Formats: sequence, structure tokens, C-alpha cells
Amino acid sequence: MQPYQDLSGNAGVSAYEILEKAIILRFADEGSYLYDYEKPGKRHVEKMKLLAKAGKGLTTYVNQHIRKNYSRKLE
Repeated sequence: MQPYQDLSGNAGVSAYEILEKAIILRFADEGSYLYDYEKPGKRHVEKMKLLAKAGKGLTTYVNQHIRKNYSRKLE
């Protein structure tokens, strides 16, 4: 997993892994979650990939648009 840069300084996301049709996010105190093209959908996954690479806005996006709409919890 790649460490999330967190340029805004207040992220709950600590790391991410980009897959072809999915992204895995590790949250500082909640474990890791898989988000894929099925759930929450391609548009959201691709947006999360962009935000993860940019290092800013990912936690806010998840909180505002995704919430508990993940494919599955890992670990």
C-alpha cells in the first residue's frame, strides 16, 4: 500500500492501493476497505483514485459521497 500524503492535514485515510477496477483504503483506526466498480461504482472509484494520487480531499469525498457503501471490509 502507498501512504496517503494527506496534504490537508486531517485525513482519516492512512494508505491506499489502486487496483484496475478498485481501490483499497486503509483508515487510521478502522481497518481497510475495498471499493470497486460494483460498489460504490466506477465513477466513485475513479474519483477516489484521482484524489488518492493527489493526496488531498479523499477522506472528505468518502465521508460526503460513499460512507458505508464499500464492497467489503478486509482483514
